[in-house]
Amino acid sequence: MSGAIFSAGLLMSHLVAADARFVSEDIFELEYASDVQISADGSHIVYVRSSHDVMSDGNRHSLWMHELSSDKHYPLHADQYNYTKPVWSANGKKLAFVSNRDGRNQLYVHWLEQDKNAVITQVEKGISDIRWSPDGNWLAFTMEVPAGPSEYAKSVYTPKKPKGAKWAESTKIIEKARYQADGKGILEPAYRHVFVVPTTGGSARQLTEGDYQHRGPLAWVPDSSALVFSANRNKDWEYQGSEANLYQISLHSAEMTELTDAPGTEYNPQFSPDGKQLAYLTRTDARVPYQNTEVALMNTSNRKTRQISEKLDRSVSDYGWQNSNNIVIQYDDRGKRKLAKMNLDGKLQVLTDNLSGATLGRPYISGSFSVADNGAIAYTHGSSQRPADLGYWFKGKARQLTDLNQDLLGHKQLGQVHEIEYASSFDGEKIQGWYITPPDFDPEKTYPLLLEIHGGPHLAYGPHFSAELQRYAAEGYVVFYANHRGSSSYGERFAMLLDGKYSSREDFADHNSGVDAMIAKGFIDDRNLFIAGGSAGGIASAYAIGLTDRFNAAAITKPVINWVSKVLTADSYLGQIRNQFPGMPWDNLEHYWQRSPLSLVGNVTTPSLIMTGEADRRTPMSESEQFYQALKLRKVDAALVRVPGAPHGIAGKPSRMIAKIEHTLAWFKRYRKD
Repeated sequence: MSGAIFSAGLLMSHLVAADARFVSEDIFELEYASDVQISADGSHIVYVRSSHDVMSDGNRHSLWMHELSSDKHYPLHADQYNYTKPVWSANGKKLAFVSNRDGRNQLYVHWLEQDKNAVITQVEKGISDIRWSPDGNWLAFTMEVPAGPSEYAKSVYTPKKPKGAKWAESTKIIEKARYQADGKGILEPAYRHVFVVPTTGGSARQLTEGDYQHRGPLAWVPDSSALVFSANRNKDWEYQGSEANLYQISLHSAEMTELTDAPGTEYNPQFSPDGKQLAYLTRTDARVPYQNTEVALMNTSNRKTRQISEKLDRSVSDYGWQNSNNIVIQYDDRGKRKLAKMNLDGKLQVLTDNLSGATLGRPYISGSFSVADNGAIAYTHGSSQRPADLGYWFKGKARQLTDLNQDLLGHKQLGQVHEIEYASSFDGEKIQGWYITPPDFDPEKTYPLLLEIHGGPHLAYGPHFSAELQRYAAEGYVVFYANHRGSSSYGERFAMLLDGKYSSREDFADHNSGVDAMIAKGFIDDRNLFIAGGSAGGIASAYAIGLTDRFNAAAITKPVINWVSKVLTADSYLGQIRNQFPGMPWDNLEHYWQRSPLSLVGNVTTPSLIMTGEADRRTPMSESEQFYQALKLRKVDAALVRVPGAPHGIAGKPSRMIAKIEHTLAWFKRYRKD
């Protein structure tokens, strides 16, 4: 009898422990906040609350409201439809948003006091860059307008099909330089234009004309008489991806004025509250893979311009006026996203560094914010243990307003994230990294090590929540990741260390030295080392196993294997060849080959799992097939996993993220040594 009770107790203890692990099914239950928007008077915050639908394997987006005076938190629109892109009117009494509740995405307005909604548009294409006019009478937005058939397409004779006949699908004629996009496939020729529509509803009116791409974010002039936007209206714009100027267009006459003409890109215009300054973001047209984005100011009376963020040596990704003398900027620094107040002379004061958590898969830097007229800031607040919640900063104090995942993660034992810094064996460059220890970690024991390499390569990981890496930690791996040379958030010099060397022995040394630094800590089983990465991380992983055989197995996701074939088949060729390579591949074959993992495949002995989406147009399936077939010709153990329908963002659906994780775990399990 006592033995039976004892055995039952052990069983219950085991079940509790198993339930405390983070498992793949938990991914369906995760939620996060994004697109946080605080009203102009600072009284309300609306945000997009994103979750997953286990039945449709899709994402759900609802609108939630937080009332700051009462601390009430409630759904504004949360049902079977999706609600995105919330934008407050200047008086805070109305809210515009996009929803598919009428069958396709349209622009809606919600009247808060009356608790009423109205659909404002009846358009065929997707709406972006929504902005209220200051007087509240107009909503501006951008939308694509189909170009229609070309002269050549119209000249092709097509015989009339007999009634009831079943012919092959019609041909598709491609004549544009940019004709495909990952996640969209072959593009219908179209031009993005600026539209306005009355806030009480009516016909949307197209303001801009011509065969050009007019882009937001948009800015209304203070008296609501005109709009400012970014565009490249040169004849050769398709080949000038680093060029765009600011233009102003009259609401009533459609008269257009060019405001900037500096070489490079000017975008995201915002007028100061007093209307005396027009701020915007800017980059030069230098042929480089990375450069900082700066904040510039234009005096609206004489159009004189100056940059104010040059001393920061970080890229400003977004900003907002706090008052006419200060701007709040968002920038990435050493793996974290920070908010800081900057005056018009560039003097900086950091406000918070916990913007995070707006991505679920891997620990990329993420997050967004908005500013009220009283200086209050709403933002996405995240950590290594939680995806994004709603954060609030006011008068020097920051607080978290929601706890969206406490019901799921409050009883889970997650892996703990620790920072590490070490010197690269290549040249002594200091590298910052992090490692996640498994739940119930015991430093007296040893654990297998999983090296995970980020994409980009000019992106960055940090101490942020990651469903994928937490799953690996839950299965007993110490997961190590680092911001190798080329990573963003460390300034231009560090990012440019990878210029012309992507991939190379230099970034391999950064990762390999990190593995050595982890082994030196004493709790890594050096008989069980594994390597994984996606996109640029997939390239680095494939390149690494051509230089070393120290890893038991590799999981290579959506890689580039042959740069010559990649740049001549992928959707990114126009900018990538210009900014990343010394010239065209047929003129610089040796350079392209030296950067290609395929050049080292004759050295590879590491068992390799290769996984790519069948609809990937950024690193096409043909890249993975080249590596798989090369490994098979060499009789190296390899598996090719094709993900039907998946674009480059292979983990965009919950089931696909789970598939990516579980295929990797199963592959590594085959090669773990007892």
